[in-house]
This record gives sequence, C-alpha cells and structure tokens, in this order.
Amino acid sequence: MMARHRPERADARPGHEGGIGMMRIVMAVIAALTLAGGAANAAVYDLVIDEATVNVGGRARTAVAINGSVPGPLLRWREGEDVTVRVTNRLAEETSVHWHGLLVPPEMDGVPGLGSEAIQPGATFVYRFTTKQSGTYWYHSHSGMQEQAGHYAPLIIDPAGPEPFAYDREYVLFLADWTDENPKRVLARLKKQGDYYNFQTRTVFDFFRDLRAAATAEERRAVVKDRLAWGRMRMDPTDVADVTGSTYRFLVNGKTPEENWTGIIRPGERVRLRVINGSAMTYFDVKIPGLTLTIVQADGQNVEPVEVDQFRIAVAETYDVIVEPKDAAAYTIFAAAMDRSGYARATLAPRDGMTAPIPALAGRPILTMAAMGGMDGMDDMGTMGDMGAMNHTAGMDHDMRGSMTEGTGGAAPWSDLMRSPEGDPYA
Repeated sequence: MMARHRPERADARPGHEGGIGMMRIVMAVIAALTLAGGAANAAVYDLVIDEATVNVGGRARTAVAINGSVPGPLLRWREGEDVTVRVTNRLAEETSVHWHGLLVPPEMDGVPGLGSEAIQPGATFVYRFTTKQSGTYWYHSHSGMQEQAGHYAPLIIDPAGPEPFAYDREYVLFLADWTDENPKRVLARLKKQGDYYNFQTRTVFDFFRDLRAAATAEERRAVVKDRLAWGRMRMDPTDVADVTGSTYRFLVNGKTPEENWTGIIRPGERVRLRVINGSAMTYFDVKIPGLTLTIVQADGQNVEPVEVDQFRIAVAETYDVIVEPKDAAAYTIFAAAMDRSGYARATLAPRDGMTAPIPALAGRPILTMAAMGGMDGMDDMGTMGDMGAMNHTAGMDHDMRGSMTEGTGGAAPWSDLMRSPEGDPYA
C-alpha cells in the first residue's frame, strides 16, 4: 500500500496558568491550521513499480502494477502542497511516472527524453514539485508499453478554496482497456496489418444486402459509388478504433462488467463522479440511464455547468459530473466503446448486490464520406491534391449535450459523419 508521511508536529501540552502555556496552545493551533490548508502543507509518498499477477479475462496474466494494484493507488493532494513522491523501480526495465495535465518543471514531468530521465531497474527517483492547480487528473508510465499493461492510477488535487458547486459524496470512475496479449505483440500486429483487430469490416454479403435494400436505381448507384470510393482510398468505413473488443476487456476501477464495481449512494444526494479515461486506445460514450449528468469540470478545469444525457470521453480526458438520484434504486453506469465492440459497466446503488438493466449494445457504426473531408466522388487518388488542405476536423466539435453538432465553417454534423445502426442508445 502507499505510504504517506506527514511532517511530525509537536503535541500541544496542557498549558500552565500564565502566558507561556497559552502561547504554546495558540502556536500549536496556528501550526495545525497552516499545515491543513496552506502552501506549507507537505507530504512524502512512496510508490513501487513492479510486476503483479492479475486475472481479468479468466486467465492469469502479468501486469505492471503500482504498489501491487491495477489501477494504482489514488493520490490526493491539495493545491499549493509541496509534494515529494519517491518512485522505486523493481522491474527489469526502465520506467517513469508522468503526471498527466499537471504544471510541473520539465525534469519532474516523467517523460524520458523530454527533460526527464527514466528510472532505471532497481533505482529510486524522487519527484518534487509544488501543486499549482486543482481538479481531477491521473498519472501513468511514459516508458514502453507499460501504460497498456496497467501502469496507471487516479490523482485528485483539492482546491485551496471552496469549489463553485456542492456535492455530498464522490467516486472516481477510472475507465481502462485491458488485453491478455502482450502489448508489444498488439503493436507489432497493427504495424503489419492496421485492421487486424477489426472484425466489423464490411463484406461482399453486406454489399448485396445494401443493394437489395435500395428502393430505387439512384439508391443502388449510391451504394456502388460508396463502395468504389472507399476502395479507391484503400480505407475502411468501419475503421473507428484500431484495437477493439476482440482483444480488449473494458474496465471500471479495474473491474469487468461482470464484476460490476458498485458505488453506494442515497436518494437525494448530490454525487460527484470523477470520470477518468486511462485507456490506451479506447474512446467511450458514457451515460447513466435514468439520471441527468451535470458536467462541472473538464480536464481539471471548472466549467459552466451543463446538463447532458451522455458524453464522449477521449483517451486521457477527465470529466467531473454530478448526478442526483431521487429514488432508492440502482443505476447502471454504461460506457460503450466508440466502435461498439464492447462496454464497461458499473453501478450506483443504495447497497451492494443491487443491479439495473444494462442498455443494449447496438451493432457497428459506419463512417461516411463526410468524415473524410468531403472526398466523395473522387475518380482516383490522384485527384486528392494537397492532403494538407483537407479539413480533418470537419464536424468534430464536441457538443456535450449528447450529439456531434455542426462546427464552424460549414462543418458537417456528426450524423453525417457516422451512421449508427437502429437501436443504438447513442444514436
């Protein structure tokens, strides 16, 4: 477990009658208040990076763990705290710890080769810095493929002053993707075949099905035109994610959907959920059926509260949301992978063991030509011209109200970029 050491403070002894005894009490109180809330607050944290055996997909596998767990321990600091973190590397290879999103000196950032040094096997490195911000963050390895293997954990920095929103309790929801494969093997396969893990590609049977479904000759020509355009580009409209649920298990706080991590709540409470996407590859669409999500923070920064039914969280992003359950019921936290090849699931409930229905996971989404910057109708790759002039972000403005909306400059709406199958709860 993580060892946290606070500076020793002299106990306030019972004062004698007179000024000296009273002065001791006053000084002790001032010291306690200073250490509790000011910049003088300081602590030392010990982290050990080592291999650990985990069982996520039904088979024992070796993970890279922090203090023996995946995810690693939650670190909780205070804005203005002078932080000292001693990291010991017990792996047979070098490692590092990157404080994602934190304002720290380059030599403390934990990115080897960019101002920081890697931690060699058997060595201990001491990170020292003062926290200059508050919010929800996370920390992880920036060495090799260790992050995919479990080297990640949540980080919370409490603000020095009051927060602009109120809540009664909070939970961290750490989303992750796990594979039983060696992450280096996953990367090697992708280098050889980019769609190795995509088992949702369109086939010739899909082509003839779409032709049969076309009601007019114009619609049939459109089907053929679409297939020819994608073929000329040598691209795949189902290429939504490079690594999919064919090898991934999607986790919440290290738990599979079957293990069902549960957070205890009470009706009428305002519950803050600190959602962190610590995945290596996966974007998630998050919703809690029956509850409105009020987003109050994004990537550690307070935002004007906005109510949504769902939101999309990219790799390494964090969102803080507040929910207010009114009934003594269970609520499913449902995080669907963007390509719909799987999902992570957890539960909010008044007691352990309660569950709520899990939304149906619809089939594959299909990209359209609008997602490719309007390249529909090109006769050959030679007509593409300057690839640098393409609008690679067309329509990708993220409206947190639950849909992808039109951006500036005539960008296409999300509904034009990707077709979702009927019945998709996120369509």
